[in-house]
Amino acid sequence: MSNIHPSAVIEDGAQIDPSAKVGPFCIVGPDVVLHADVVLKSHVVMAGRTEVGEGTVIFPFSVIGEIPQDLKFKGEPSRLVIGKRNRIREHVTMNCGTEGGGGLTKLGDDGLLMAGCHIAHDAILGDRVIVVNSAAVAGHCIIEDDVIIGGLAGIHQFVRIGQGAIIGAVTMVTNDVIPYGLVQAPRGELDGLNLVGLKRRGVARADITALRAAFQMLAQGEGTFHDRARRLGDETESAYVRQIVEFVMADTGRHFLTPK
Repeated sequence: MSNIHPSAVIEDGAQIDPSAKVGPFCIVGPDVVLHADVVLKSHVVMAGRTEVGEGTVIFPFSVIGEIPQDLKFKGEPSRLVIGKRNRIREHVTMNCGTEGGGGLTKLGDDGLLMAGCHIAHDAILGDRVIVVNSAAVAGHCIIEDDVIIGGLAGIHQFVRIGQGAIIGAVTMVTNDVIPYGLVQAPRGELDGLNLVGLKRRGVARADITALRAAFQMLAQGEGTFHDRARRLGDETESAYVRQIVEFVMADTGRHFLTPK
């Protein structure tokens, strides 16, 4: 109790690790679970069936775990699960899931959600995801590991963004983005590969060369986009290129952003 400020409101049933810290004027609902070393700075609202992994820090005026912004939601049980060592900055909103979307919204480990961004119901975000100020991820999206979403960007519902992709600022993304893709322009165009991110991760030059060749084939090869991806899978030995192929061939409810 020494880590809980006297002005905080902790409702009966909340599970708070003794090492967690709850700052002034926070509200923690009855179904919230805070694991070791979680920090709620101040004026944080924690609601719903929300679980926060160890070492995550949530900054003032964030609202985490409230009901979905979905008129179909009828109060059914759903959850929000936040992983370890995340930084959730000021005024971030994250909603629990819905029955129609599987009942779960999830954020992996080591992410950074910058001020004012929104994570909607049933969105699944991987590890080391960065969502920059005032960006919004709509319902049912899948954001894989190591993705960066630029400030004021909007991700349309049901869109998938593959591992290591980067979305430019003030960009609307309405279709799936291949792993390691670079998307920019107001209406989201696949404009190349996230070469800076690949180099920073220490990806071998041979793999980067293979990815560049694969991108050219996807952009200029014969047949449909799926036909080109299928041929890539038959020809490549690069694990990174195979990852793109598997992403393209997987089930999806959206079209793909394709190279110009």
